[in-house]
Amino acid sequence: MQYIYNTTGTCSKQILLDVEDGVINDVKFLGGCNGNLQGISKLVKGQKVEDIIDKLQGIKCGMKDTSCPDQLSKALQTIVDK
Repeated sequence: MQYIYNTTGTCSKQILLDVEDGVINDVKFLGGCNGNLQGISKLVKGQKVEDIIDKLQGIKCGMKDTSCPDQLSKALQTIVDK
């Protein structure tokens, strides 16, 4: 199933997700650090949603209270909570 998550507090503006049966099929970030976010997208592909939430939640970017990986964990949590 396709999801769109609007990020807050990061350079990326949106995360496009494809998740089926608790497994991440695809992730695309709109905006942000292109190379790093492509890497994150490839690393999480095929992984369980809960595992990625546990690994990425709470990561900060510099002095910001959040980061693109943290925002991905929040996006995935909204899917779990539905």
